[in-house]
Amino acid sequence: MEINATLLGQAITFAILILFTMKFVWPPLNNMMEERAKRIADGLAAAEKGRHELAAAKSKIEEELRHVQLRATEIMGNAERRSDQIINEAKNCAIKETEKIHNAAMAQIEQEVTRSKEQLRMQVSDLVIKCAQQILKVEINQERHEAILASIKSEL
Repeated sequence: MEINATLLGQAITFAILILFTMKFVWPPLNNMMEERAKRIADGLAAAEKGRHELAAAKSKIEEELRHVQLRATEIMGNAERRSDQIINEAKNCAIKETEKIHNAAMAQIEQEVTRSKEQLRMQVSDLVIKCAQQILKVEINQERHEAILASIKSEL
């Protein structure tokens, strides 16, 4: 094997290329790769943090949803109780109004009955006097007529 100048020149050029690459090319490439690895690690950490935050948000949403459902159930119960109360109040008012109307009608009926009795007494007294006049065949004057009517009214 012969070592000649070409091989020696190639070896020196190769060594210079390696030194140049190690001094000027390799450090920036190495830095870029480290930065990329750091960005990837940061991205993975952020993704993991996002997953944890998402899980926490889901659990918080579920808790809020349960709370809202309980509140809605409570509100519905209150509304049902209030509607029952309003219905009962309306029934009570209707019963009172019915009783009031009934009492007024009964009072009016009683007044009508009293008035009818009074009219009937008047008619009966007139008939009695007419009958008595015909029986007695005597004319009764107005004063005696009123006195007889008053006594008949008091007796009836």
